[in-house]
Amino acid sequence: MSEKEFLSRQGEKIPLCTKCGTKPSIYFRPYSGERLCKGCFIDSIEFRVERTISRFDMFKFNSRIAVAVSGGKDSLNLLRILWRLEEKYSKAELIVTSVDEGIKDYRDEALKFVKESCKQYDVELQIMSFKELYGLTLDEIVEKTESKELTPCSYCGVLRRRALNAIAKRIDADVLATAHNLDDVAQTTLLNLIRGDLNRFSAAYPVSTGIQGFVRRVKPFCEIPERESAMLAYLTGIKFQSIPCPYSESAMRNDVRRFLNMMESKRPGTMFTIYKTSLNLVSAKLEKDEKTGFCEICGEPSQTKICRTCELLREINRDNSSKIFIS
Repeated sequence: MSEKEFLSRQGEKIPLCTKCGTKPSIYFRPYSGERLCKGCFIDSIEFRVERTISRFDMFKFNSRIAVAVSGGKDSLNLLRILWRLEEKYSKAELIVTSVDEGIKDYRDEALKFVKESCKQYDVELQIMSFKELYGLTLDEIVEKTESKELTPCSYCGVLRRRALNAIAKRIDADVLATAHNLDDVAQTTLLNLIRGDLNRFSAAYPVSTGIQGFVRRVKPFCEIPERESAMLAYLTGIKFQSIPCPYSESAMRNDVRRFLNMMESKRPGTMFTIYKTSLNLVSAKLEKDEKTGFCEICGEPSQTKICRTCELLREINRDNSSKIFIS
């Protein structure tokens, strides 16, 4: 038997971990050629997240961090890792923020997992609902906009971003951490390219610059592939919502996701290449120089006279509901 193999009780030869060289591997990374045991796999994910935080200077030693947690595997993994890292920085503070879009038989289960994790880590939880902010649940918005061209995800994405910013401002957070993974970043980059929306390329960047009215956003999970996030949740015993949103199939992102998954399977490392390309396309200097005004309706930061949130609210005949955001 090779020194790099482990003989199981069933007589099966299992390659040893290429990191520690002593334990049987349980995971293979096609893009790097690594074979990792359970401990080394978990450590490698946590190290990569910590390295990303350091590389992009995401937090300060005394940051008040709002962590956007939906109840899915990525956000619950991120919460666990940030909670572990927080132990090194006694003056930093974590506060979990969640948005209840109002999706029947879907969001309740997710929020249950969020509440259980907050209790386990002894972290404060702040929840804000679409009903509270806009006077409508997403289900009601979908019902009112069935005849329109936009998909439910088009409404939800914009309204969720506004809601998360509203919660972060309400709790006086210095920074808002979201759990966008490597797949998300690659998909967003390709989507903006397909749509010809070059101005939105900065949306895939791991950090946003400080624009008045917007809490600074960071993506500590942006270099973690979705497949590895799922494995991490399994290995650490995290319970998360696994069923997809009932509206997700209508989104163009699903077509892009399927295409990228096929490319990654055939050519490992494709998503990392797209991610690195997006970093090269977006410079911090260009982002800082970006001119931003304020929406004439709600007073929130906007590159146009009327922000996208208010445009959508107009479409569903709720023009005045966004005025609650005027500070």
